[in-house]
Amino acid sequence: MEPIFQAFHQAQYSGSGHALAATLSPIPPAHDPTLLRRFYNDSNDSAIESDIQHYIRIPQSNLSKAESTSWRDIYIAYWRAIGEILRAETGHHRDDWAIKVYEAWKEVANLLIRGYSHANFGAWTMPCLYTAGKYLRIFAIKADEEQAIKVRTGEVNMEGDALGDDIMPVFEKNAWLEDAARVINRVFTLCISDRYVDIALSNNTYDPHAHYLVRRAPIEESRKWGLYHTTNLLFKTYFKLNSISLSKNCLRALEAARTDMPPMEAFPRSHIVTFKYYVGVIHFLDEELLLTYLIPTHLHTSLTLPSPALLPPTSPLSPLFTPLLRALRLGSLSAFTAALSTSESIYVKRRIYLSLERARELCLRNLLRKIWLLQGGKEGSGRVKVGMFAEGVRWSLRGGGGEGEGEEERVEDEEVECWVANLIYRQNQQTNKPPPSTTQGLLKGYISHEHSTVVLNRKGEAFPGTGV
Repeated sequence: MEPIFQAFHQAQYSGSGHALAATLSPIPPAHDPTLLRRFYNDSNDSAIESDIQHYIRIPQSNLSKAESTSWRDIYIAYWRAIGEILRAETGHHRDDWAIKVYEAWKEVANLLIRGYSHANFGAWTMPCLYTAGKYLRIFAIKADEEQAIKVRTGEVNMEGDALGDDIMPVFEKNAWLEDAARVINRVFTLCISDRYVDIALSNNTYDPHAHYLVRRAPIEESRKWGLYHTTNLLFKTYFKLNSISLSKNCLRALEAARTDMPPMEAFPRSHIVTFKYYVGVIHFLDEELLLTYLIPTHLHTSLTLPSPALLPPTSPLSPLFTPLLRALRLGSLSAFTAALSTSESIYVKRRIYLSLERARELCLRNLLRKIWLLQGGKEGSGRVKVGMFAEGVRWSLRGGGGEGEGEEERVEDEEVECWVANLIYRQNQQTNKPPPSTTQGLLKGYISHEHSTVVLNRKGEAFPGTGV
């Protein structure tokens, strides 16, 4: 046992959290592969408590009584967990080896958490929690795999165990990993709360019935330095469980605690890179967030309306986009302006305002299409006076053909002629074809400026994508 506890006291003396965590690893170091077997063989069940206490409480130690007691309990649980691992490796556990290893390691994790909440372990020891959480997740996955094999081979069924107990357990898929997630979530709570007991009032002894001064830890001593690492571990666990929605709870908690946390750039880069990767994946899998940016992109690139199935009335995005899309479908310029104005602050916050504002030309295209159809469409001459389009635009801006009332706005015929020219040019630009052309264009045709007339294509679609 001596090598491990020499490393323990050296880590306590130097304040090296990673060196301390190495003494609690279930994997032996590469330079000493028999270390853990020697550690386990140096004691037995009847002597382990006194042996550990002998190594923990040395005269040179500066640990308080509460800390010494907590570390003693942790290393006793660690010794027992190593025993389960060694028995599994030698084949002594033919049944339930992974579950026994998981349960033993879970005790190590729980006692570590208790050490922070009851014995006031310093924040520099947080790597011990990282190690405990990391292997707790690994052992839980192994336990679930073992359980799945037993269910598949008939050793365990979904109605009861092989002994036919009156209590009939139901073995759920990933039950052990879900249990591990709850333990890791306790670590997350421990980090984000960053409150500690001022034990100076009680002579470095912990009395559960005494009154202590509870205060917020200084930032350099805060357990919040472990937040991103623990969050990353939770993300990995929730992704394995296919419970992405639970990850959002972590993000909301982090956002709420942002003012009391160190700046993100102050955390270890490895923590932040992993965190940002998972946040990116979560956002990509977030249908609501995805549609928030896909709908404006679709309007901008295809100049067609998205399917109504994307925005059912129950969708949280429906109030945000439905009025705008309805205005586009109707070709109502006043309704489009009103919808854009109503949700402007939200559009700006989500950085989609300019993309949606550019959809105004789609609204104008649909309005001109209606005017053209009223003039006979393909059955007519295919020629529409610019003045007729301008009158329709002014009517639409006043609220005609839409919902609600618009504002009186004077639009000159020349301005409408410019808008029509832009519509013709827009699709020509999309298809990399030189304008003008009577066979191409968003609004296919050309403008006879001399006669103030728009000549529309009668052979194909004058308004591509609309069927006419």
